[in-house]
Amino acid sequence: MLAVLNPWLVEQWQTCLVAAVNEPYYAPADDANGLHQIQFAHGYFNSALHELAHWCVAGEQRRLLPDFGYWYAPDGRDAAQQAAFEKVEVKPQAIEWHFAKACGRHFRVSVDNLSGEPTDSRPFQEGVRVQANQYLRDGLPARANALVVLMCQAYGTDRHKFRFQ
Repeated sequence: MLAVLNPWLVEQWQTCLVAAVNEPYYAPADDANGLHQIQFAHGYFNSALHELAHWCVAGEQRRLLPDFGYWYAPDGRDAAQQAAFEKVEVKPQAIEWHFAKACGRHFRVSVDNLSGEPTDSRPFQEGVRVQANQYLRDGLPARANALVVLMCQAYGTDRHKFRFQ
C-alpha cells in the first residue's frame, strides 16, 4: 500500500504514510523533515486506512498542526468523553469504510474505548452507516476520492459495487 499511495501523497501533498512503532500520529513538516507524516499504529493496515481518513477530513489549516489539532482522550473515556469522540469520528470512519472496500478489506466501526464507561454504540454505528451511504450517493471529498481510485486500481476492486448495509 505504501508503494501505491506514497508517490501520489508526496507529489501532490508533500505528505507520506509511515508505519510507526507507537500510536498513530500526524506530524506536519518541519525543518528536520520536509514532508508531513501520517503515522499509523504498529504497521497495522487498517490503522493506515483510518489515519488516511482523518487526513482527508482535516482542512488545510489543520494539516499544519500536530495531530491535526484534534482533542483525543485515550481508551478509558467516560460517557461524555465517548460522545465527543464519536461526534468527530463519524466522517473519518465512513471514509475509512470506503478505503477498506477499495482494498478488499473488512471494515468494523471502532468505538476505541474497551476499558471505558459502557455506552450504547448503536447510534454511532448507524451514524457511520448513514454517512458512508451519503458518500456513496453524493461522492467523497476530493482527496478521499482520489485515494479510493488509487486503491481500487491497485487492489482490482470496483467502487461501483460498494454497498453499506
